[in-house]
Amino acid sequence: MHTPFSQTYFHGTKADLKMGDLIEVGVPSNYGQRNRAKYIYLAATLDPAVWGAELAVGDGPERIYLVEPTGTLEDDPNLTDKKFPGNPTMSYRSKQPFKVVGEVTIWQGHSSEQIASMTSTLQKLKEQGIEAIED
Repeated sequence: MHTPFSQTYFHGTKADLKMGDLIEVGVPSNYGQRNRAKYIYLAATLDPAVWGAELAVGDGPERIYLVEPTGTLEDDPNLTDKKFPGNPTMSYRSKQPFKVVGEVTIWQGHSSEQIASMTSTLQKLKEQGIEAIED
């Protein structure tokens, strides 16, 4: 049950979700080759969720949901092991569902130049055989 004292996290996507919905593993990933997701991702800071919403595949609107994990979290190795040692982005992943408890409806996205730069970087990594999401 959501309480004002429980940690709430952010999850960026283009999926249309409702309060109480569960975000779960096993569905096609929002990224890369759209393989069935072995992990789901969230962050305790807004910026990684903004990137998640902006980079997700699909034609729907970019959404940022407030979510609560139902199980254990681990550091997101896509960011912490390679780019930001010590997890300053406060990004995590889990195999257990996240429950949608709200939506952030007003947020500032990245500039079109920043998105183009990130997309280009991800494309270069893909060409090198490096997927953005690590299982």
